[in-house]
Amino acid sequence: MYTRAVSFPLRRSFYSRPTLTVARELLGAVLCRRVGGQLLRGRIVETEAYVGEEDLACHARAGVTPRTEPLYGPPGLAYVYLTYGMHYLLNAVTEAEGRPAAVLLRAAEPIQGVEWMEEARGLTKRHLLASGPARLCQAFGLDLKWNRSDLCAGDLWIETGEPVPDRDVATSPRIGCQNVPPPWGTIPWRFYVAQSPHVTPGRAARNLLVTKARGIGNNRSPRVASAGRAQGRRSIRNPPSR
Repeated sequence: MYTRAVSFPLRRSFYSRPTLTVARELLGAVLCRRVGGQLLRGRIVETEAYVGEEDLACHARAGVTPRTEPLYGPPGLAYVYLTYGMHYLLNAVTEAEGRPAAVLLRAAEPIQGVEWMEEARGLTKRHLLASGPARLCQAFGLDLKWNRSDLCAGDLWIETGEPVPDRDVATSPRIGCQNVPPPWGTIPWRFYVAQSPHVTPGRAARNLLVTKARGIGNNRSPRVASAGRAQGRRSIRNPPSR
């Protein structure tokens, strides 16, 4: 049982590293949200990495837009977006500011505030509460108001958890990318705890681990932010406690 009394968000330096490293090391870390006088916590059991404008499965393939601008940093921001007009997805922005990259939090094992999550999800089967990126956001009550939140401070953060040994980690192609041109549709940048009942159903595990993105694909040079945003650090939003 998770009994940690004091919570300390991961430092910004954790997120400033290569995205593949962050995605792997987020397994076992704990996603936290403070809401209504209580804490919600879930052990992260599944992630996906999205790296650079050259990654044709990454939103940054379109360059800097009002939607993708948070991906360009600084590291440690929350990038929350709406998909299919109904589902919210939470990402942690990674790498140096100006290099668009993030880790999608795909699934978590609820460990605290479970009753709140059950009410938010409208079900009581624990393994289904946050077993998918949209379910995770619904279980934690996250929407677009949390976009640009600082994961290193405030009411939404990730803290250190129990590390997951390599023998318990599997990889696969990223879910929903089967129509993306190669190699991006099959690159094994999904990381998950192999025996966890809380992960989303995915493809068979692959042994190949690709650790670099720059040498793959169309090798477009990363775009610089638009002139109006080029000077200074990009905004970090701290939503009020809800």
